[in-house]
Amino acid sequence: MQKRPLDVVVLSDVHLGTYGCHATELLQYLRSIQPRLLILNGDIIDIWNFSKRYFPADHLEVISEICHLASTGTRVVYITGNHDELLRKYSDLTLGNFQIADKLVMEINGKMCWIFHGDVFDATTKGWAKVLARLGGKGYDLLILLNSFINWTLRAMGRDKMSFSKKVKAGVKKAVAWIDNFEQTAAELAIEKHYDYVICGHIHQPQHRVVTTEKGSVVYLNSGDWVENLTALEYEGQEWALYQFDPSKVSAPQAIRREKPQPNVVSEEVMLYMHSLVMDYSA
Repeated sequence: MQKRPLDVVVLSDVHLGTYGCHATELLQYLRSIQPRLLILNGDIIDIWNFSKRYFPADHLEVISEICHLASTGTRVVYITGNHDELLRKYSDLTLGNFQIADKLVMEINGKMCWIFHGDVFDATTKGWAKVLARLGGKGYDLLILLNSFINWTLRAMGRDKMSFSKKVKAGVKKAVAWIDNFEQTAAELAIEKHYDYVICGHIHQPQHRVVTTEKGSVVYLNSGDWVENLTALEYEGQEWALYQFDPSKVSAPQAIRREKPQPNVVSEEVMLYMHSLVMDYSA
């Protein structure tokens, strides 16, 4: 399969280890690209909801594929989110082409990018509200599981699928206002810091728009998620674009015979290290 060369790819809110994660589709996407830089912008492994009883093979394959990209020249930066906040004590750790960070500021073609997960703006991820947020996360995961069964039934009947969680969120005016406030707050801070781009995740809402205030303007980008939207951000040809997974345009994942990684790459060590962190946390 011919891989698409890309300068930068940003993924967030994959939530590996939960029923809602579309790991098979993400695996197809990862095997279709060869980015120079892969940014994992938080909530990749859902440590909040992690259980030893549920971590399917395709979820582990996603981690393996990311490590394979690192072993074949892709620089991988894992930016921590709230669901994988355990990794924050390892910020600035570097293993070969793999790095853990809390945020990333980089220059790309003369323009400054500020990249972070976004939970810093969310009061529900702190204090007692954090406990409720964790419980809500488990309820959300159950809703996604139920939704998957309903959609399977609808497809069997020749009807269009539906999203319960999107309907719930869209029907709550406060939730819609919160998303708008999140985007505006991130954009205003980026303008004050004189950045050209601000890239977030966290709210599972893919976005690519220009925000303008009396102090200036900035391009606000959000990579969405791999639970409902199946989206990513791609940078190529000096432009950012939102990618949405289309199964008709990507081949199904297959077993791939891979060349032995270069001696200076520690992809297997990275995979074992990430796995041990999650297992220790859930023990």
